[in-house]
Amino acid sequence: MKYTYFLFFSFYTSLFFGQIPNGYYDDAQGLTGEVLKTELNNIIKDHTEFPYTSSATDVWDILKETDKDPNNPNNVILLYSGWSKNGEEEYDGGNGWNREHVWAKSHGDFGNTIGPGTDVHALRPCDVSVNSARSNRWFAECSTEYIDGDGATGCYTSSTEWVWKPNNNVKGDVARMIFYMATRYEGEGMEPDLQIIDYLPSNNNTSDPVHAKLSDLLLWHMQDPVDDWERNRNNIIYYDYQNNRNPFIDQPEFAELIWGDLSGSTSLNASKKTLIKIIDYAGKTSKKVRNTPLIYIYSDGSTEKKYFTEE
Repeated sequence: MKYTYFLFFSFYTSLFFGQIPNGYYDDAQGLTGEVLKTELNNIIKDHTEFPYTSSATDVWDILKETDKDPNNPNNVILLYSGWSKNGEEEYDGGNGWNREHVWAKSHGDFGNTIGPGTDVHALRPCDVSVNSARSNRWFAECSTEYIDGDGATGCYTSSTEWVWKPNNNVKGDVARMIFYMATRYEGEGMEPDLQIIDYLPSNNNTSDPVHAKLSDLLLWHMQDPVDDWERNRNNIIYYDYQNNRNPFIDQPEFAELIWGDLSGSTSLNASKKTLIKIIDYAGKTSKKVRNTPLIYIYSDGSTEKKYFTEE
């Protein structure tokens, strides 16, 4: 998420928030694949949990702090659109904002239960009508611009597939929230075992604990890197509320080490894979151009960065 006011904002918040706690990820260093994912789960689980709605501190209250508009502290910044809305307009008959489960709560059927349904690492303020338009669509590349009644959002959808592409300024944020959920919730106790898949399910309303689409999320993660907004939000959640962190904000390389990296290694089944397409760093399909960095995307969801040097 990129906003011009971050220079002052990041300086101001740095006075109050420190760096990643010393040793926080020590046990995860040097690991890859499912072993790394499990160790990260051990690090970030057992956090403080808050109710969805309550007379005490709840998700509404926390989001007013984590997503506060630094230009207007009475407002929150809305996911997907980037619009600023009065924080007190909670739903407001459909004219205000509501709470977006970035990992759609129907995909895992966890609803608003304490834990996956109230984890503010993956809950964001959102315009009510934009939230409704996103619904429980899978995250994947698409090309039909979504224009809300209040104006352009920078988001895209499709008339033929149940998919949603966030604004370019937050598509990396969305990817990292999905990575967090799949790592934090691995089926312990009554919690769902959330998995990221690299295909679009035929049943759009499946309650299976899956979300798509892995290869596009990995691409968005690279194209929209971590910024000061995300770092600040991560710190507020850690120091003031849940006492756990999103590892993919702190160390973005964890995503590639678990699900596949740009050097071609991957934890997916790589026994049979074919090249799907070649794209440039803007995400556009590209031909091989000598001495130009390109990204090769394979059928198993793995990606590989190559410089084409042959004549």
